[in-house]
Amino acid sequence: MDLFQLETFLAVAEERSFSRAAARLHRTQPAVSQVIAKLEAELGEMLLERSAGKLTDAGKVLLEYAHKMLNLRKDAGAALADLRSLHRGRLDLAANEYTCLYLLPVLDAFRQEHPQIKVAVQRTLASRIADEVQSHSVEMGVVSFRPEDPQVVSTVVYRDELVCVVSPTHALAEAGKASLVRLGRETFVAHNVPSPLRQKVIATFQRRKIPLQMEVELPSLEAIKRFVQRGNGVALVPRLTVEGELESGTLVAVQVPELQVERKLRLVHRKQAVMSHAAREFLRIVQAHAVAHGDPFCFVLEKG
Repeated sequence: MDLFQLETFLAVAEERSFSRAAARLHRTQPAVSQVIAKLEAELGEMLLERSAGKLTDAGKVLLEYAHKMLNLRKDAGAALADLRSLHRGRLDLAANEYTCLYLLPVLDAFRQEHPQIKVAVQRTLASRIADEVQSHSVEMGVVSFRPEDPQVVSTVVYRDELVCVVSPTHALAEAGKASLVRLGRETFVAHNVPSPLRQKVIATFQRRKIPLQMEVELPSLEAIKRFVQRGNGVALVPRLTVEGELESGTLVAVQVPELQVERKLRLVHRKQAVMSHAAREFLRIVQAHAVAHGDPFCFVLEKG
């Protein structure tokens, strides 16, 4: 039993005539009769009383389900049309505590244009984001390093930098600048999750044979900021994560010429994926946002 058979049956039931049903369906009467005969044979039930032009009890039961199934086909078509026109759908992304901050302004722009699209950002360790994309757990992710997986496409979408921050009451706050040797006398408040950036900082101090006193490790960037605001040591964090505090003066940036480290945030997705309408539209808005706002936003596809 297929939808074409049900559509033919419905036409005969509503028209109460094979000839009128055939005209409605733009088919010949023998062709319509053949479809109904085949349907009855498949079901093992007579559906129509030919002489009276009425439905049998079995025909009345099937009529109810025929309406439902054909309505479902119509609803499915409408739902797909809604997806194409972005009147419905879902956008699944992965980010960590840091890279999620990049998403906020571009997601705001996306939601302004498409409020019907549901957006879900899954918090994931940076080292796991590319895997989550590849396993289809999410459609796209934001990372601060270039994934090694050749099946993942990466596009640079934001240029950030490492910044040393202290409390306004700290001795380094007034000078606004410090050497690596001077920082060697300070207590560092660090994130307790290993990362390529953390290893790069450690290696820089080791090459210069300068002590790096990481006496406090905390589980989040928010905790690090609040702890340093209280006058506890210094922290090296991405500028994106402290823009509000630097603007309000609750934290002060200290320039360290030997630690000029650029960070590039990348939007990643599967190379061979057939992207959803919502995801393609999100990419368009990310690119448009970069054009409209300029540096540090950007949209540069990295070639494999």
